[in-house]
Formats: sequence, structure tokens, C-alpha cells
Amino acid sequence: MAPPFRQQIDEGILDQAAALFARRGFTKTSVQDVADAVGLSKAGLLHHYASKETLYRSVLTQAGVLGQRVLGSVGELPPGPERDRRALEVLVDVALAHPGMVALLLAPITQGDQNRQAPELEAVGAAALQAFGVDPGAPASERAIRVLGALAALAVLSLTAHQEDDTTRWRASIIATCFDALGHSRPGVALPDHHQVEA
Repeated sequence: MAPPFRQQIDEGILDQAAALFARRGFTKTSVQDVADAVGLSKAGLLHHYASKETLYRSVLTQAGVLGQRVLGSVGELPPGPERDRRALEVLVDVALAHPGMVALLLAPITQGDQNRQAPELEAVGAAALQAFGVDPGAPASERAIRVLGALAALAVLSLTAHQEDDTTRWRASIIATCFDALGHSRPGVALPDHHQVEA
């Protein structure tokens, strides 16, 4: 099996596993559940990952790799609209390609105590904030709140695009929506002057 094909298979397995861990939690997700989701026998899945714990660790490692990919894509750009747009483009592409990872990152919010945030996933969230120049440890600011709002919109919209099975068409709109949430106006789009809007 060629390495790129093997990588694609592994990414598919990890994303499906992430989605199941997000929905059911680690404890309630079995190796058989993941095997069924990816179309493998239990033995076939265990050939790729020796145990459920190994599979979960691999999911967390993959999430970290994706987070660093986003951060690395904007590291050379100074803070501002160009960096924000680039970060959004990379994040949207990652989110559309890995919906299970997005669901896993959202699980502590959507599933409560069932899915406590693993330190590795907290690091992914921190990397996303840093991509926009926000220090995760700093007190909340308008910028931090806008970034969190954009990230939440990105997550929900990318998962909805998958449900609609139309990720290609949704991509540009997701980026534009999140760019607006960050407080940037798009070229050619005049924002209304709130002082002149009639009641």
C-alpha cells in the first residue's frame, strides 16, 4: 500500500473515531463501533491500532498536528486582516476535511461532562486562538470574543455543510461569515452607518 493512500485511510479512521468519541464519549465507544463506522472488521481495525486507547491517543495526536498546521500557516504574517483571512482559509479547509475532529473539539460544550477536554485538545484550541494573535491565557477582550465567535461559527457551519453534503459550495460563505465576525469588512461591501439607519 502506498504511503499517501495509507495516510488517507488512517485519517479517515481517525476522523470517524473522533466523531464517535465526540458523540458517545471514550468509555461508551467500542472498537467494534469504530470498525463498523469505517467498514472494517474489529480485527482489521486492531491491525491499524492495537487498542481503543491507542486509537484515542492517535486521534489526539492527529488533532494536534492539524492545530499546528493552522498555526504554522500564518506564523510569518503580521497581525491584521491578511493573517485573519489566511487563518480562516486554513481552518475552514481543515474543518471541512475533518468533521469528526471538529465534533470532538466541540464535545465539551455540546455533551457536557461526558466529554471533558483532554489537554491535547485544549492545546488545539489554544493554537487556533494564537493563529489569530490571541493569547489564550490573557483576560477576555473584544478581540478574543470576536475570535471565539468566529471559531464557533466556523465549527457549526462546517458541520452543517457536511450534513448538507455541499462543502465545496459552502466554503467561501463560511470564510466570509467568519471574516465578518472578526470585524473586518469585505472589499466592495459597504457596511451600514448605524447612526443613519432609520427606525
